Amino acid sequence: MRYIVFDLETQNVFQDVESNDPAALDISVASLYDSETDSYTTVVVDDLEQLWPIIERADALVGYNSNHFDIPLLNKYYPGDLTQIKSIDLLEDIKNSLGRRLRLDSVAEATVGAKKSGHGLQAVRWWREGKIKEIMKYCEQDVRVTKKVFDYAREHGKVLFKEGRKKREIPLDTAHWETKEDVAMTHSLPF
Repeated sequence: MRYIVFDLETQNVFQDVESNDPAALDISVASLYDSETDSYTTVVVDDLEQLWPIIERADALVGYNSNHFDIPLLNKYYPGDLTQIKSIDLLEDIKNSLGRRLRLDSVAEATVGAKKSGHGLQAVRWWREGKIKEIMKYCEQDVRVTKKVFDYAREHGKVLFKEGRKKREIPLDTAHWETKEDVAMTHSLPF
């Protein structure tokens, strides 16, 4: 299966737009990893169309909190409907197993020894300061971390997190991740 692991950064926060709807926000940077080409692509908002041909060939979109944040936000820019592509939201699977949400940093550090290089509010500040390269580097690092956690979970059927000083396992049912769905997606762009 061809997996696209992705993440988005925004130009603003919910308080700025006076809404809790992710689609009310504006993208600053998007980054993705394509399992078929084993490559990363990171673009600013004005170049999002470069991602559409890659995304449209995906068997599954993989993210962390992507069903509730990244997909609705990216869908605002996409000329089609991204909800027609299979989605694997690691946070959703973790919450279904554990009963609560965990930060990506917490899971990544305990599971694969990786850390994010910043946080979303910092990326918004960088956008306002014109530090685009920093946002691009940060966003791509989030994708790299998410990919490592995803790969580990696929191989081991679990992820880890720290509770105090002790590591705990979170079993994940990853069988549905490997099932290819036949979805007749209407591609909006010529290839």
